[in-house]
Amino acid sequence: MKTQDSYRVSARSPLPFRKGERTKVRGFWHKRNYRSGSLTLPSPLRRERRERAQTGRLQPGAKLFVAVMLTSALSAFAQGNSQVAPRAIPVAPATAGPNDIARFLAGMPVPGNSPLAPLTRDQTWQAHSAFFEGEFTKLYQRQLQKLHAWVATYLPEVTQPVPVAFYMFSGPDFLYVDQFFPNASVYVLCGKESMGPPPDPLRIPNLAGALGNLENAMKSSLNTTYFITKDMKVDLQQQNLNGVLPILYVFIVRADKSITNVTFGALNSNGAFEEAAPGKKGGSIPGVRIRYTDNQSGNSQTLYYFSTDISDGGIKSTPGFLKFCERLGTGSSFLKSSSYLTFENGFGTIRNFILAHSNKIVQDDSGIPLAYFDPNKWNLRLFGVYLGPIDLFKQHYQPRLQELFRQSNPPPLDFGFGYRWNYKEANLIVAERK
Repeated sequence: MKTQDSYRVSARSPLPFRKGERTKVRGFWHKRNYRSGSLTLPSPLRRERRERAQTGRLQPGAKLFVAVMLTSALSAFAQGNSQVAPRAIPVAPATAGPNDIARFLAGMPVPGNSPLAPLTRDQTWQAHSAFFEGEFTKLYQRQLQKLHAWVATYLPEVTQPVPVAFYMFSGPDFLYVDQFFPNASVYVLCGKESMGPPPDPLRIPNLAGALGNLENAMKSSLNTTYFITKDMKVDLQQQNLNGVLPILYVFIVRADKSITNVTFGALNSNGAFEEAAPGKKGGSIPGVRIRYTDNQSGNSQTLYYFSTDISDGGIKSTPGFLKFCERLGTGSSFLKSSSYLTFENGFGTIRNFILAHSNKIVQDDSGIPLAYFDPNKWNLRLFGVYLGPIDLFKQHYQPRLQELFRQSNPPPLDFGFGYRWNYKEANLIVAERK
């Protein structure tokens, strides 16, 4: 039928009533037009049809009629099915939270109602998940389970609670400071690498490329024990998933932790962390605070990462970072694969801070040189072997340290550490304040 001012009866259809017969259409009486074979609508109905055609919407009177009919129908249905309880429909959040994002980036399952759940059914993500599952499984079997057993035998005290663990020159390497100091209340990491924007897989146009970039950025750390700085500069500056934040996310959730809150901000000149939206100008030292819960112990912990220059010149021009660290008091320090920077004259300020604010320092030979540990203040414990620095840093060879290793016949290491990722060549030094 066509939408006109009258309903025309098909020639093949029998006439609905006899000549002269009157019928009632929606409350209005009318006669049939025998010659035209049509049912002419009374004027109020024609007006309503014209208004509907013009506006595409029901007029108020019609709306009321439909509403009443729907209400009656629903009421009748409810009375007839009063024994059926209404069922709650789970509502998916509009945006993904940081823990869901971290698990997605780490190749781990996300809740079924997460906005990211549909993306996990894509072959791209499934291949990414398989890659990280394989890499972290190999890392655990080759490295971490041996590290845990070794710590339990030779260094059980490092697993005790500490107020703060400082990891200078860390970059995004949360993995190893967490292995040696799993029960720190606060972790402070820093590097010259930028944080990057908050990762949001829902807004990444080339997700396959972004996930591949993340895999490449982490590959050296997973296969050895450290990040290759020159490779990281390329990988972390790619258009998608750039910066250290995605890597920190992956390490946190892969360590069986749940992220509860992520706050962006910056340190002002007095060392106070001021919240700010990502990319907004705040203090001179941008940073992020990540709060999370350890799923095994239930403990709440906090990780700070700051993008800053901790050379003497950098600290002098932007003193907020060291002032922030001073506020946290004394704790433990971790140094690994730090490019022997504390051997240089231009890093005396941060070297002195670590010595003054640490009761325990765990490091490889690239950390603080032996000459700066006063025997009247520090006890040293040595592990593994000392073969000297790798060729890139051979100028920082320490003859005195070589002699101490030879004299003490230290216990071996079962895992790679620092630049010597082959455990047969690795060394580890523990300095404890007297």
